[in-house]
Amino acid sequence: MDLDTARSRISEVDRRLVELLNERARMSLNVGAAKRRTLKEQGDDTDPEVYVPGQEKRVFEKVRNLNQGPLSGESVCAIYREIMSASISLQSEVSVGYLGPPGTFSHQAAMQRFGDSLAYVPYAKIEDVIVAAAKEEVTYGLVPIENSTFGAVVQTLDAFVAQPSVKIRAEVYLPVTQSLLSRYQLSAIRKVYSHPQAFGQSRTWLDQHLPHAARVEVSSTAKAAELAAAENYAAAVSSEVCASLYHLDVVAKDITTAGDNTTRFF
Repeated sequence: MDLDTARSRISEVDRRLVELLNERARMSLNVGAAKRRTLKEQGDDTDPEVYVPGQEKRVFEKVRNLNQGPLSGESVCAIYREIMSASISLQSEVSVGYLGPPGTFSHQAAMQRFGDSLAYVPYAKIEDVIVAAAKEEVTYGLVPIENSTFGAVVQTLDAFVAQPSVKIRAEVYLPVTQSLLSRYQLSAIRKVYSHPQAFGQSRTWLDQHLPHAARVEVSSTAKAAELAAAENYAAAVSSEVCASLYHLDVVAKDITTAGDNTTRFF
């Protein structure tokens, strides 16, 4: 097949894909309307749940089994994650609260679970996320519950106890890799910002490479990146995602001590 023919066929496939995506979206809207009719017939005027983790899991399993390649199963599921995210956003105005600012591991976990089409609302504290969910200021909240290295997140446990009306719908596991971000070379760094757990995960590396730099604890690794971007001779222990968000260089990659560091979120 020559180049022009290949490009022409790709254009035709794209046209069909767009048609099929919109057909699927219309069917999704029909599902939402059917749910509302059923609830109304039962005397329930509440809005139906648009995010159903069990159904989502079945869709992922189905498309994995249908996939014949060359795309990997992970790639197909990532595409469907965004298709379902777009469908959810059509059915209802869905918002997700998370521990901010943008770029935190909580934000990344929320995006992994819900996709790119929903509205994301950052909060300064974990308890603020859970209170917002309890008061229905957001449709869903996402908070860290435990880390494979440091155990349970006490603030989250306390917040759930204080807000018994909040229900757990699903869980997300996110591998955590910390890097050193800064506008300066390693030898010029005099202060490092980060979250206490991130400092714990990278203590050995920092002791070896930045033993005299001051370490300042802040509410999140994303907040650390934000502060490091605004201050001379400062750095942050944060994710590489924050490097692009806050216009920082990655001075050193993967500075965590534990090889398998995973955080679980509800």
